[in-house]
Amino acid sequence: MKRRNKKFNKRPQNALSKLSLFQKSENRFSRKCPLSVKDAPVIDYKNIKLLKRYVSDTNKILPSRITSVSQGKQRRLNNEIKKAKILGLL
Repeated sequence: MKRRNKKFNKRPQNALSKLSLFQKSENRFSRKCPLSVKDAPVIDYKNIKLLKRYVSDTNKILPSRITSVSQGKQRRLNNEIKKAKILGLL
């Protein structure tokens, strides 16, 4: 007589069982850069109202993954925020 091990039978794989918390989903939501659109405000150290939108309550610069700012504009923002902090405007 042969024994059948029902415990060790593999379960059928469907699309949901393959998902993992650490895998990037293929249909990620991406937003446009708010500083690259038409009629966007100019990034300048004197434009305090704009710079305050990209600084947290603890005066830390927010990362681009939160603000959805493009890489070049994020660098420019960082420099202008630092200038404004040095001059005491922020």
